[in-house]
Amino acid sequence: MIAAAALPRVEGVEDPNDPRLGDYRHMKDRDLSAEGARFVAESELVVRRLLQSDLEVSSVLATPLRLASLGDALSAGTYPIFSATQAVLDAITGFHVHRGCLAIGRRPPSVAVPAAARTLVVLEDLVSADNIGATARNAAALGADALVLSPRAADPFYRKAIRVSIGAVFQLPVIRLSTWPDDLVRLKQQGFVVLGAVVDPDATPLPAVSRPPKVALMLGSEGPGLSAAARAACDALITIPMAPGADSLNVATAGAVALYHLQQATPPRQRTG
Repeated sequence: MIAAAALPRVEGVEDPNDPRLGDYRHMKDRDLSAEGARFVAESELVVRRLLQSDLEVSSVLATPLRLASLGDALSAGTYPIFSATQAVLDAITGFHVHRGCLAIGRRPPSVAVPAAARTLVVLEDLVSADNIGATARNAAALGADALVLSPRAADPFYRKAIRVSIGAVFQLPVIRLSTWPDDLVRLKQQGFVVLGAVVDPDATPLPAVSRPPKVALMLGSEGPGLSAAARAACDALITIPMAPGADSLNVATAGAVALYHLQQATPPRQRTG
């Protein structure tokens, strides 16, 4: 642990209205990601993962204790570091920052599906920040190569989605499709087999599903599930068998179960060159 006073670039803050901290002000009442493509990382673990990622960091704001704990990760950066007491931190943000640590990052530029990708998680109209964050965490943990979103899906860089993902959105390429469901056809043209997860007794039970070389696992919003257009674009519909009396799983949980099954049968990557 490095004492906050020993860190370079640390600037003490005593006034909650300090103009340097505009990005952090009244966070509870606004969506920072919609303002200049910025986002906020919250908690020491999530901030550490941001600092360790390739994403641009604009600044860090934390209590002296949290700065000391983050010292090794902060020492190499060039962004401003602000130190404030817990009371001042809460007054700046408009809510109790119970982990005493925040950072502002810059949203990554739009990307295409990585050329080497073999496993995608596709989300249609998932609007819950909790489910977006949990699904991103599961996708990263289970080896997905990218998270693909329909135009109306929630933003994985919302503060709550980032927090629930434990920073997984910093390491997982995020692709937002612009034309739905036509862009699913383009994924298929790139060689992906689109498997739609549904609650349907006529769908193929997950244990019977074979893993294709390139797969896009598609999940719909809780309640409506996949739209008729999305279902029609699928190469196959799959379902998780459940005990009598159970009707469904949380979408993030269902996605994790399906993705785990698919990843167990991952075929070897073809050697190139």
